[in-house]
Amino acid sequence: MNKRFITQAGLLLAIIITAMACQPNQEKAPEKTAGSADTTRPQNIKANETGYADVNGLKMYYEVYGKGEPIVLLHGSYMTIPLNWLGFIPLLAGNRKVIVAEMQGHGRTRDIAREFSYEGMADDVSGLLKHLKIDSADILGYSMGGGIAFQMAVRHPEQVRKLIVLSGSYKHDGWWPDVEAMYSTINADMFKGSPLEKQYDSLGNDPAHFPDFVKRVISIDLKPYDWSKEVKNIKAPIFMAIGDADGIRYEHALELFRAKGGGKMGDIHGLPQSRLAILPGTTHIGMMQRTDWLIPMINDFLDAKPGATPPTF
Repeated sequence: MNKRFITQAGLLLAIIITAMACQPNQEKAPEKTAGSADTTRPQNIKANETGYADVNGLKMYYEVYGKGEPIVLLHGSYMTIPLNWLGFIPLLAGNRKVIVAEMQGHGRTRDIAREFSYEGMADDVSGLLKHLKIDSADILGYSMGGGIAFQMAVRHPEQVRKLIVLSGSYKHDGWWPDVEAMYSTINADMFKGSPLEKQYDSLGNDPAHFPDFVKRVISIDLKPYDWSKEVKNIKAPIFMAIGDADGIRYEHALELFRAKGGGKMGDIHGLPQSRLAILPGTTHIGMMQRTDWLIPMINDFLDAKPGATPPTF
C-alpha cells in the first residue's frame, strides 16, 4: 500500500475521531427548545458576550467568557470554536477573559472574496481586539491558529502580551516532509460524512460550498513561507508546545527556542522568558486533548514575571 495514502488516511482518521470526541453527533442543526442544551458552547459556563465584529470586510463571529487578563484562542484548519476549544474555555475562564473567534470561512464567519492567508487572518484578529476595545492580550493558537498567532505578533506586536503556539509552524518546512507533501492531496471527499462536514452544514453554511472551503483553507500551506527572521525578533515571550508524535519537526521548535534564549543551563544563566514543551505520547490532533497537561503550563507561563529566579536547594 502507498505510504502517502497511509499517512493521509491516518491523519484524516485522527481528525474525524477527535471531532467525534469533541462534538456530539448531530445530523442537522440542533433545534432550540425549552431546556435544550446548546452543543456549540461549553455547558458549564455562560458566555459574557457573543456577536459579530465588522473587520476587513468580514463579519467575524466571536464569543467572550470569564473575567481577568484577556487571552485570544485561535483554532486550527477546518475547525470551529466548539470543535477546538470546548475543553479549554472552562479551564481558562476561571481567572481570565477568554476570547474565541472563528476565522475567515470557518463556522459562523462567512467567507469573502479574499485570498486565504496567515497575514490576513492575523489582521482580522487585530481588528477584533480593537472592536472589543482591548489594547493587548495573550494570544494562543493551535496548528493553523499557531501560524496566525505568529503573524499577529509580527504584524501587531503592540497588541500581543505573550504568545502561545501549540503544534504550529513559522516556516513551511517546519512540518515533517511527508506531512508537507500530503497537503496538496487534501480534498473534500476525504471529509465526506465526517463531523467536520456536518458542523460546517449545521452552522448555516451552504453545503455546496464545502469543497471550495476545503480547497481554500489548505491553499495557505501550498505556498512556501518562511518567517524565521521576523519570528525570532518577536519581543513577546513565546511558549511553543509540540507533541513527540506531532507533525512539527523537533528541530523547528528547538531553533526558535534557542533564538529566544533557550539552550543554556538555567541554574547558571537564569531562566529564559520563552519556553518549550514536547509532550510525550502526543500527536498533532491529540494536542487538543491534553488540557490536563497544557492548562497548568499555560497558566504558569502567563503568570510568570520577567527575570524569575531559578529554584535553588
